[in-house]
Amino acid sequence: MINQNKSKKIFLLFSLISFGFIIFLAVMLLTVVKSRDLPSLYSDDGSKAKRGSIISADGFHIATTKKLYKAVVNTNYIDPQKKELFVELFSIYSEIPKNEIIKKIQGKNGVVVLSYDIPEKIAQNLKSLTYELRKYNVFMELKNPRTGKTSLQGLSVIESGESREYSYGNILTPILGYTHKSEDDGYTNINGVKGLEKMFETELTAKQDASTKGYRDVNSYIILNKDSFTKQAINGLDVKLNIPISLQVKVERMLDKMKIDLMAEEAMCVIMSAKDGKVIAMASSNRFIPKAIQRSDYSSLNSGMIEYSFEPGSVIKSVILSLLLDKGAVNPYDMVNGHNGRYAIGSKVITDEHTFDWLSVEDIIIHSSNIGIAQIAQKLSGAEFHDGLMKFGFAQDSTNDLIYEKAGSIPDAQRLNNEIYKATCAYGYGMRANLMQIIQAYSAFNNGGKIVKSRIVNCFVDAYNREIPIEVEPQVQVIKNTTAEKIKGILIKTVNEGTGVLAKTEGLEIGGKTGTAHMVEKSVYVSKYNTTFAGFANDKNNKYMIGVVVMQPKKSQFAAQTSVPIFKKAVDILVEDSYLKPDIIKQPSDANLSLH
Repeated sequence: MINQNKSKKIFLLFSLISFGFIIFLAVMLLTVVKSRDLPSLYSDDGSKAKRGSIISADGFHIATTKKLYKAVVNTNYIDPQKKELFVELFSIYSEIPKNEIIKKIQGKNGVVVLSYDIPEKIAQNLKSLTYELRKYNVFMELKNPRTGKTSLQGLSVIESGESREYSYGNILTPILGYTHKSEDDGYTNINGVKGLEKMFETELTAKQDASTKGYRDVNSYIILNKDSFTKQAINGLDVKLNIPISLQVKVERMLDKMKIDLMAEEAMCVIMSAKDGKVIAMASSNRFIPKAIQRSDYSSLNSGMIEYSFEPGSVIKSVILSLLLDKGAVNPYDMVNGHNGRYAIGSKVITDEHTFDWLSVEDIIIHSSNIGIAQIAQKLSGAEFHDGLMKFGFAQDSTNDLIYEKAGSIPDAQRLNNEIYKATCAYGYGMRANLMQIIQAYSAFNNGGKIVKSRIVNCFVDAYNREIPIEVEPQVQVIKNTTAEKIKGILIKTVNEGTGVLAKTEGLEIGGKTGTAHMVEKSVYVSKYNTTFAGFANDKNNKYMIGVVVMQPKKSQFAAQTSVPIFKKAVDILVEDSYLKPDIIKQPSDANLSLH
């Protein structure tokens, strides 16, 4: 009996163990067979490359790109017992106040965007936070009642786009230009619209996005080994300018004051090296904030130095005289009849502000005689006149660094055979030019007869801080060196004795020519004026071209009282910042004088 009971117990125990083992096998089989949402062992991570920056000559990043990130969480997956911990940690890592986070998620079920504008550095911190939240089991697995599948959604930090930043406000606009946003598969891209941003769109645009693929570890980090693959980001090239911000700011502030003082619509000033065409200042009184363009800014969006063409007036006289001198048609000391200030060519009566009986050829420039230039211009054929202006760069783009240039116009050779067209065009009417063309033409007089193409951009810079040079166009000999020296001497006399006298600066070689021209509205000349002064300022080692245009000054219609003072102030700034060093001979004091 005892043995029977013992056998029964052993059998019962064996049966229980067998039954348990069968249940275990069944569970294991079900686990194997059942479809599950297993996380992939393989992971793919990447980030977008960035648009290049625009950098000043003195190293300031004028236009830069900031990446945009957004933080997204599904509130249904947050463990109610750990919601306070989530808010605390997210606030610390994101630097967003806790009350703002609570307000966003309070009573919300589902996906909530906690922030759309997270800086790149904080975004990296938040990505680290996602792993900390997993460690503390802040998020729960949830079962989909329809599919029976479980899933877990944590905090997501998503790269959502780019934003263009202009750290120095309206400095160097509209030369910089501006950008527009475009959406590409949920990502915000930026594209240049005007100015340098548009001209160098290809160079600034990002070349290759970063990507890393490979197996992941238990914390979802990609394991970097021979089986992983990494592709580095290739950002857009930086564009480095020849313009230093320190100088640009001073010229802009000066123009702002002069615009008010002269009661003008706009004042512009460009400073360029006569040796190599490097533009070191390109300023306008009319600027805008690229990130906050208003309707009132629309008229300022164009870079007036190249996008505004106008009848240049008397600044053209120096160019015409150089063509005549170069072919030997006149010499500076020939005498010309001044006709006492009134001279008729056909039905056209030409007048001068100052009356002369006779004046020398060089006095035509020094005292800006329309009658004088109209007469000697007749010594050029229409083809010589037209081709001469073309050689000096008129009716052609003046720079390769800006877009949408309005190259102006000149009469064709046949029309210039007409003596009236020849006369009026000789003092800057009947043709159109922009400020950069005028400066480029005048560079011949300060550079041995060679014109130089203006260069706003110095080079490109890659991710390794290597400078990629830009091909420099060769200088073009448009007149003989001897001719250039004669015109240069006449322009110096114009400043010392004539219409540019207010530009004189002791110890520097200053020369230039004024220009005043009526404006045309609806094909009719009206009582509004543009005034111009183009010239140079040199010391022993440096040579700079300076061009000024004042649009519709109400204080005075004369360039001598509007554009020339701006030129003088620009020279003063160059001296103040040591771009020019006047050679001033100090006179001995009385104490050092001795009697002989």
